[in-house]
Amino acid sequence: QVQLVESGGGSVEAGGSLRLSCVVAGVRFNRLRMGWFRQTSGKEREGIATISPFGTTTKYADSVKGRFTISRDNAKDTLYLQMNDLKFDDTAEYYCAAKSGDIGDWLSPTNYDYWGQGTQVSVSS
Repeated sequence: QVQLVESGGGSVEAGGSLRLSCVVAGVRFNRLRMGWFRQTSGKEREGIATISPFGTTTKYADSVKGRFTISRDNAKDTLYLQMNDLKFDDTAEYYCAAKSGDIGDWLSPTNYDYWGQGTQVSVSS
């Protein structure tokens, strides 16, 4: 059974930093394209970053470019999201997602096969 477990969320003041982690089990991690999404109440799930199976390619949404960094450690089956200069608008539930094989639109949540349960990030202004 495939499991994705996020951690690292919390409350932080604007301008602060957090690092999210996502541990993956039950599937060959280095065969997965990984992504981070976030969602607030009443809004669609938003793709914010993605990374290729061996970390050679990363992409970011404009809303987080230059502030967030996605990375992975295939030896630890773990995905990371370093979030710096956090803003109030970054407040959301954050999810990691995994795709086995090729992916079309990395921003679309429907293109991912597996999801974590989410971790809450709250930024106070």
